[in-house]
Parts: sequence; C-alpha cells; structure tokens
Amino acid sequence: MTDIWPSPSSSIPGFSSCTLDRCDQVRVDPAALAEWFADPAALRIVLDGLDPALDGDCLAREPLPYDASPETHALLGCLEDRRPLFVELKRDIPHGGQFAPAVWEAANVMSAEELSLYAAARSLVDWHARHGFCAVCGAPTRPVKAGWSRRCVGCRAEHFPRVDPVVIMLAEYDGKVLLGRQPRFPPRRFSALAGFVEPGETFEGAVARELFEEAGIRVSDVRYVMSQPWPFPSSMMIACTAQAHDDVLTLDIQELEHAFWASADDVRAAFAGDPEARFIAPPAMAVAHHLLKYWLQAQD
Repeated sequence: MTDIWPSPSSSIPGFSSCTLDRCDQVRVDPAALAEWFADPAALRIVLDGLDPALDGDCLAREPLPYDASPETHALLGCLEDRRPLFVELKRDIPHGGQFAPAVWEAANVMSAEELSLYAAARSLVDWHARHGFCAVCGAPTRPVKAGWSRRCVGCRAEHFPRVDPVVIMLAEYDGKVLLGRQPRFPPRRFSALAGFVEPGETFEGAVARELFEEAGIRVSDVRYVMSQPWPFPSSMMIACTAQAHDDVLTLDIQELEHAFWASADDVRAAFAGDPEARFIAPPAMAVAHHLLKYWLQAQD
C-alpha cells in the first residue's frame, strides 16, 4: 500500500528515506574494495559514540584515514558523485538500545536522507560492537564483506547484522481506534500498541497475538500499511491496521498503564495541538504518527 504515501520525504517517518547506493557488488569484491579504501576522495561519517555529529543539516564527514582497513571500517555505500562513504567500527560505545536525546535534537535539523543514513550507520556500528565473539563456538569474529557480516576465526560460521521485526498496529472498532500508553511515556502521550514478532509467527499473527495479550481484544482483517527502520538498536517497525471484534478491554498492566478508544475527532484534536485534546499524538518521526494520519484520512 505504499502508493498512499506522498512523495516528499517529510511525509514519511524518520529513518525511512535512505537513497544511498549501498554498492553490494563492491562489498563482495576484495579488489574493488581495496581500491575504494585507497581512493583519496573516500570519506567517513563522524559519530560521537553512537550520536550524530552534524555539519549543518548533514552528518559531519572527514577524509578516510590512510590506515583505514576492513577490520576497522564498514562501507556504507557511495555518494552520487561515486565517492565511497565509510563509518568507523568502534568497540567502546554505549549500547544502541539506550535512550538517545541527542538523536531527537539532531533530527530537528537533519535532512530526511541524512537521518536515514545515520540510522544505518548507528545500527551497524552497534551490532559490530556487540558481536565480537561467535554465538556457535565462542571464538572471536572478524568483519568481512565490507563490514556487512562477521566470520568466526574458529568454526568459520558467518553472522549477519540483525534486524528485529516489531509490529505496531491500530485496532479499529465502530469508527474508533485503540491507543495505549506505557509508564515511560511523557505525560498524556498515547500511541499505537506494538510488540516483537516471535519465531514461527507471521506479521498478521503477531498483530493479533499482541492485541489480545496487551488489551484482551480479538481482531481480524489485518492490513499492512508501511514500515520504518528504528535504530535503537536495530528494529524494523511494521505498521498495520486490524478490525476488532468488540471494544471490551482487559489490559495487561505490566505492559500498558492505560488505553482507550479514540474517535476521529480525538485524533484531529491531538494533531492540532488542542490543549483540551484527550491525548498528545506521537511525534512526527515515529511511524505511529503516520499510521494515525493514514487512519484519519480514511475517515474523511
């Protein structure tokens, strides 16, 4: 259903506008990769730990050091002028799942394309920092394929950067949608319910299971809307809608502090910033914000 989304990058969630050529053919060609490392025009983006360092509305860039190697740097891709772009792989960094206020501040000024590039770099650097040893035999691993996998020096098992699928969904009943909040949310903030996809489960199954576990409702007619990379540290948000069989809620208080059925007028008031609105909408960078807008457009 991606045709429902307008073309300007501002109309889609944060981290979702990457246009960089990822150059997969170079990743698996040692000779070509060596040429790119030796290219005097090659650049690397600058990170402050895992936070972005900015040059205006862009990630700061600097020349690739002469001693850079595939052991210490990953190839992100190439720019429009074919200059290679790398990121340094560091071990002494915070865990990528930690709250990152500097990212939200930077997101206010970064272009959509740069924010997406940052998401890829952040997740990749964090993954390398946490996967220095083989999950099969415990021996050290080394970066291969330009930083897009690691190979065990012992059993030779190959490990790839992980992406964790998360469903985020709006259940609808009688012209209203279900919204909930966790205790960690800012005051009055409500959002769509969400949860990780479990092994052996479809996206549709995860939507139905999570809504029943967290809110006690049964749903059907699950529809995919869109997705969003979420680099904290490496999730993929899969946004969906579903039709509830009734509106009787039984909340899992370990997951949700409160939940309610919001009308179209409730959602409009939240988007308008009405101080009398029943809730504060999710921020525009989050896919939940766009999922609510999608639902609201369907009500008009």
